[in-house]
Amino acid sequence: MPKAIPFDIDGIEPEVGAPAAERVLSGNPQFRTWNLEEAEGGLYAGIWEATPGKWRIVYEEWEYFSILCGHSIVTEDGGGPVHLRAGDRLILQPGFNGTWEVIETTRKDYVIRL
Repeated sequence: MPKAIPFDIDGIEPEVGAPAAERVLSGNPQFRTWNLEEAEGGLYAGIWEATPGKWRIVYEEWEYFSILCGHSIVTEDGGGPVHLRAGDRLILQPGFNGTWEVIETTRKDYVIRL
C-alpha cells in the first residue's frame, strides 16, 4: 500500500448523503464525500462537497479543512458568522455547536480526528 496518497478523486465514486432532516433549517442540502484515507485511531481525510442550504452542526470530533471552491457561512452558537471562500481554512473542535450555511456549492478538503 502506498505511503503517499494524492487528493485525486478522478474515478472514485463519492458517498452521497445529506444532513439529518431534523437539523435542516433551509433548502435541500446534499453532500458528496470522497473519503481518501481512513487510518487506525479514527483519522479520516478526503474531499467533501455540499449544495446550498442551512443546517445545524454539532461536532464531537476535531476537524481541519480548507475551502477549495464555493461560499459557506459557519456560525457558532452565540458567535458571529465566518464567511468561507476558496483558500480559507478553519479548525472546528469537539463541542462546537452552530450552523453551516452553503450559499454557493462548496467543496473542501478535510482531516478529521475522532
